[in-house]
Amino acid sequence: MSSELMNARKKLATVSTLLKQKKPMPAVQAVHDAVLAMLKGSLMKAEREEFQELIDSAVHCLNGDKELRQVYPLIISYSPGSEKDLMATLRELLQELQKNVSEEAQSMAQLIAEKKAEGLRKGQELIDNNKVDEAKKLFNKLIREYKNDTELRAEIADKFIKANFHEEALAYLEEALANDPDAIFLYNRIGIVLRKMKDFETAEKYYLKALELSSSDEYLHFNCGRLYYDWKKWDKMAKAAEKALEINPNFAEAEKMLKFAKKKAGA
Repeated sequence: MSSELMNARKKLATVSTLLKQKKPMPAVQAVHDAVLAMLKGSLMKAEREEFQELIDSAVHCLNGDKELRQVYPLIISYSPGSEKDLMATLRELLQELQKNVSEEAQSMAQLIAEKKAEGLRKGQELIDNNKVDEAKKLFNKLIREYKNDTELRAEIADKFIKANFHEEALAYLEEALANDPDAIFLYNRIGIVLRKMKDFETAEKYYLKALELSSSDEYLHFNCGRLYYDWKKWDKMAKAAEKALEINPNFAEAEKMLKFAKKKAGA
């Protein structure tokens, strides 16, 4: 017996265990793969009969699984020699299982999104009422629940930025960056916060790091130019505007920035 058929026989032996572990899709896939191997393989009469018995037993397990019946209420028919018909049924069953998994995943994603949105809304209300410490407690609880969600931390930071609580915003952005060091947009946002905090040197470091990762982003160059405007570094401001215009010649705001920087540099 070939190694493919040996593996197929092993897969059939796992069907009952997989169903007990609440893994209906791998169980059905195991039967499907085993039947496919049988159809492709060359079997002696005794081997074929043995395989057919194993398949019959596996199909019996599938038909007896209550959770599987909820997804696919039809009885799976099988008799020796009807392997091709069984394959068609198993493919249909796998499609139904995949559809069910996708619907469950979408439903779960929707519930998670709604829970995050509700937490952000409540936190915003606390910020609006100047209850910053309470807002931080609520946001921190939300973050613990979704600890790998970089965007969530960034959204929380945005709420503090808009309310001019820059130190709080910076803390959340730095946490987000530690969680996802390759997220270019975080370097940009940290640069914006540090610029508003007038920590120009540190802000410049973050902008330059972001530009190392994405030198073709005209808005990143423009934001760097905004830093140099606040810092009164007119030559650097002009260079940032020129870079933005090289990438996008129709960037009107960058053109205004360049004219202003040249005027100030020549004053």
